[in-house]
Amino acid sequence: VGTRLPWDERWLIESLSDSTIYMAFYTVCHLLQGGTLDGHGVSPLGIRPEDMSCAVWDYVLFPDAPVPDSVISKEKLDLLRREFQFWYPMDLRVSGKDLVPNHLTYYLYNHVAMWPKHSEMWPRAVRANGHLLLNSEKMSKSTGNFLTLSEAISKFSADGMRLALADAGDTVEDANFVESVAESGVLRLHAWVEWARDVLQSPHGQRLGPASSFNDRVFISEMNAGVHKTEKLYEKMMFKEALKTGFFEFQACRDRYRELALDGMNRDLLLRFIELQTLLLAPVCPHVCEHVWGLLGKPGSVVREARWPVVDAPDEILLRSAEYMREATHDARIRLKVSLASTHSRSPSPLQPHRPPSHCIFYVAKNYPPWQHVTLTTLQRHYQANGKLPDNKQISVELGAKPELKKHLKRVMPFVVMIKDNLERQGPRALDLQLEFDERAVLMENITYLTTTLEVDEVRVLFASEAEQRIRDECRPGKPHVNFYVEPGVSVMLVNHELSNGHFSTRVTVHDGDCTDRIIRRLMKSDRGIKMPVLSQVSLLRYLDPNMGPRTIPHLGSPMHGTAPIPRDALFHITGTPSDGGCGIRVSIGGESHEVGDTLVYALA
Repeated sequence: VGTRLPWDERWLIESLSDSTIYMAFYTVCHLLQGGTLDGHGVSPLGIRPEDMSCAVWDYVLFPDAPVPDSVISKEKLDLLRREFQFWYPMDLRVSGKDLVPNHLTYYLYNHVAMWPKHSEMWPRAVRANGHLLLNSEKMSKSTGNFLTLSEAISKFSADGMRLALADAGDTVEDANFVESVAESGVLRLHAWVEWARDVLQSPHGQRLGPASSFNDRVFISEMNAGVHKTEKLYEKMMFKEALKTGFFEFQACRDRYRELALDGMNRDLLLRFIELQTLLLAPVCPHVCEHVWGLLGKPGSVVREARWPVVDAPDEILLRSAEYMREATHDARIRLKVSLASTHSRSPSPLQPHRPPSHCIFYVAKNYPPWQHVTLTTLQRHYQANGKLPDNKQISVELGAKPELKKHLKRVMPFVVMIKDNLERQGPRALDLQLEFDERAVLMENITYLTTTLEVDEVRVLFASEAEQRIRDECRPGKPHVNFYVEPGVSVMLVNHELSNGHFSTRVTVHDGDCTDRIIRRLMKSDRGIKMPVLSQVSLLRYLDPNMGPRTIPHLGSPMHGTAPIPRDALFHITGTPSDGGCGIRVSIGGESHEVGDTLVYALA
């Protein structure tokens, strides 16, 4: 295998050197072979194989070569040269990792040897890849662990196959094609297409208007960050990572937005998300993306004509505040779980269980406690001087000599270890004495979500300075302290008089100072069948006669007879105490106070 030396055919040029320049032939073969692969086609320029002498090839390949003495006209020679110079150099050569020490190395050597003074003709990039495993094992017909390309496409579809191959691995490590991953990828693509179709065809529950809420702005920044990350990874040909940021994590951004946007997702943002997701996924799954592009009503082809999206730089501080919100919510859920477990273990009797927490307070710190402030200041000084922190032994000796830390020595080094871990993940900002954002404002903007996800009646956000010393010592910037407790209240029955709606009576607790919306939220938490996108679609009513009203059978023609609506700004108050012989409920409406009794009425819009 190879090429015979023209002037002495006893010598054979081995194939390694011979094959490293063959891609230059691709640039002109359509003008020489007439579209055939075996060389038997007629040249569109009328050039015969024997006409392509060494001098002709020199003129085509080398910019400084003179016009050869040939039967081929200069016009045709110039056409061949222009084709070569237009397509060359090679932008990218992709090959197996086993060819790095031989073929690919000679590939570079030979280009440099042929064009020593024209580096613009040298290859621009080489990409080496590993081999392909099937289900974590080498493919082998003898063991049956084998899958042909046509079988894979038939089984997983073209885009499903491309998705699984892109997700199989990057770099020179062997990629692992896992059939279960391919199957889940097909399901993901199907779910994505169906969701996009539902959003486009059924705008019910989507919010119109400007995208100005905290979660709207976070979603915008997360999409922008995803576009920038994915673009850089595609440029580096890191397809597995690009698929991670441009599809899996991009979908996760949408899922978080859906969870947090209790008042509905903004329609304009959903349309923008579908468009961006289609563009980011198109290099990997072109057929699915062409379909979604058509659903969007976009002109042309997403693969051939659409441009890569241009987006603003993400708001990094906003993204960090969103991450803070997620971590604070996660920590609160863990603390709630511990609180429920300890409450259950202290229950005096299964017949008299303790009530779960009804209220929650987030305590946020403006500054670190004094001992943590001193520790951080010391670490900052070392980092600014040396670009890194000293070892723990040196830090321990230095901090142990500070008199203001004597009472906290047992807690100092665990705090230092935590700061070092944060420094690796977050960089120098882990040493900052204050946050870049107002964590109280972040929590307050998401107070409705916190109330819902923690399944409590009310969430308050206070500064740590308003709490006892124990809480002030535990609280620090970025790590709020969460306290759950049970607020005393009175149980009332909520009944529904509407005909044939499938909703029945349920019991909720009313606390002193409650407003109408809080009681409605408890009702919706108690009756999961009430799925109203906004609270205003549920209304409360009181009996005009709180004693006889609940005992009266509603009239079919006028089920709300004998009741009066309770406005949204009404406030409920608890009267009396158990020691006085019982508790009652009154509601303040427009300066007037009305007795409620033990039963209220609710209606659905």
